[in-house]
Amino acid sequence: MTDPSPSEIERVFRDEYGRAVAVLARQFGDIDLAEEAIQDAFTVAVERWPVSGRPPSPAGWIITTGRNRTIDRLRREASRGERERQAAELLAADEPAEEGVVPDDRLRLIFTCCHPALASAAQVALTLRLLGGLTTAEVAHAFLCPETTMAQRLIRAKAKIRDARIPYRIPDQADLPGRLQGVLAVLYLIFNEGYTASAGAQLVRENLCAEAIRLARQLSELLPDEPEVMGLLALMLLIEARRPARTTADGELLLLADQDRSRWNRDLITEGQAIVRQCLHRNQPGPYQIQAAINAVHSDAPAAGATDWSQILQLYDQLFACAPSPIVALNRAVAVAETAGPAAALAIVDGLDGLDGQSLSDSHLFHAIRADLLRRLGRYTKAARAYEDAIARAHNSAERHFLERALRALPNPPSTSAC
Repeated sequence: MTDPSPSEIERVFRDEYGRAVAVLARQFGDIDLAEEAIQDAFTVAVERWPVSGRPPSPAGWIITTGRNRTIDRLRREASRGERERQAAELLAADEPAEEGVVPDDRLRLIFTCCHPALASAAQVALTLRLLGGLTTAEVAHAFLCPETTMAQRLIRAKAKIRDARIPYRIPDQADLPGRLQGVLAVLYLIFNEGYTASAGAQLVRENLCAEAIRLARQLSELLPDEPEVMGLLALMLLIEARRPARTTADGELLLLADQDRSRWNRDLITEGQAIVRQCLHRNQPGPYQIQAAINAVHSDAPAAGATDWSQILQLYDQLFACAPSPIVALNRAVAVAETAGPAAALAIVDGLDGLDGQSLSDSHLFHAIRADLLRRLGRYTKAARAYEDAIARAHNSAERHFLERALRALPNPPSTSAC
């Protein structure tokens, strides 16, 4: 086995970041201290692992090293009183025994970050940063906002936790439903970042998808009477079922219509569809349940041409009625293109930017969908410009290469530096 390179070490820390922060936040009772500990451990790993090799349990090594170095640092600091007491408490508390109703450190940290003292957007952003191990730029991408704006939002959220003395604690059973909306949003965004990474050479970060699904399963066991929890789990399962068919053997991205459906995971589809049927029987529809139903319709079709787009459009109408947003409207326009044609869909898309004060102009998906509609209408010059706009905003290599191929495939494609 070769010694790990700095990039491999960075990947390990990225994969294990959420787990390590959650464990140390529980032990320290301080999120900032936990993050600092992980950074200290990363610094040591970069020095040692290329020489000694990757440890058998990287997560355990990260947690132990970060904890021990933090205790040593606290004991060395000049302000002896409070820091010395804090270090002594950490040494005495090898494994806190508290379990309560939330049995997983990562799930506990999600609920802590979703404290009602924080604004909902801050709850989601902070948890994505801590649990998903996403960079500030990746979190900003998920929120369609500038990186500098997101950096300030994260700073304010952590300051709020510190100043309000919000404890890292297990919420009481009665507190769980009130924090549920933020928790569900966090899990879904972690899954989305895993399914289509916002940046980098990898299309998929499988560890994030698996972690989001694992936590959603635990949440469904914790709150079995919450239909939106079940809806989110079904949504993740139905989307995850398509992952094996999303790329060619060479790693090229494939649209849903071009995928080999025999490669879809039928076990996950069966499980997801069964949960959707349970949700329908409850008759308490919500955004995640409706999105799960949309994906259940896709999974029912043996071929792309057999997709019931009319039913999908009806579900998008219902989704937009209960959870209106530019992204929902954009996805609805895709269904309109299949039922009423690309001209009708383009008219909708061109009216979306700035809907409810939110801009889609920085989203590559907005420009990619617009480009495809223009292509279908034979407006190739405008389609080329839209593809170029999408390429300029796509930070994932697989998505960018897909868009570049689409641009080159246009009749008489223009010569452009975007290619």
